[in-house]
Amino acid sequence: MTKIISTHSYRGGTGKSNVTANLAASLALRGHRVGIVDTDIQSPGIHALFKVDLNSVKQTLNNFLWGHCAITDAALDVTANVVDAQGQPQVPDGGHVYLVPSSIKTGEIARILKEKYDVEDLNRGFIELCQGLELDYLLIDTHPGVNEETLLSIAISDTLLLILRPDIQDYQGTAVTLELARKLEVPQLFLVVNKALETFDFNDLSQRIFSNYRTPVAAVLPLSTDLIQIGSTGLIRTLQQEHAFTRAIESIVDAIE
Repeated sequence: MTKIISTHSYRGGTGKSNVTANLAASLALRGHRVGIVDTDIQSPGIHALFKVDLNSVKQTLNNFLWGHCAITDAALDVTANVVDAQGQPQVPDGGHVYLVPSSIKTGEIARILKEKYDVEDLNRGFIELCQGLELDYLLIDTHPGVNEETLLSIAISDTLLLILRPDIQDYQGTAVTLELARKLEVPQLFLVVNKALETFDFNDLSQRIFSNYRTPVAAVLPLSTDLIQIGSTGLIRTLQQEHAFTRAIESIVDAIE
């Protein structure tokens, strides 16, 4: 049975998509079949981490929501794009990563924002994707904030990863999302602190956040110069396998696997 994991943040700019992509890579490296759906339709971006040129892609999540294709037809096999620093594929036999991207075409973004879509179609798509691709894990990269799509993603999730930065505005918004998740009775909740300066005491930061929210902190992810340089050009998990960021991603996988 597929385990559904939503990654969410109350505000944009937390590095949510980067965390999602690296988690997917880590799960695939352990031999799992992993699907990712980019439901951040207003500002999609996770495709860049897998070096996907959306200008050459015929079907996206948008096409599925308009009833033009099956969601499995919009799923791209990006397994071969999980590479090391030498460009060598890293996923072992049996492991797979599939990505359902959202369109980056201005007209298609504007259309879906204007016409909206039925969130029940999105729910049906998740189920069809899990069954059609025989996924072990489905990762849903959500749109920041709270809207109908976000509530659906949270409600159907086995695990919710709430990404926050060590910032007072993120703290306040995260409290709101946590309250919603508890009311929706999500079975497993974790906080992930991202973009923590290397000068911080990570253990102290983790303890303070746990004390504030009474929610387990799966990891504190560092912000460093080399991570900024890599940016969205690839997956840190395989490009720098001994990095502190990579070790933190692995600790999150240990918690959710």
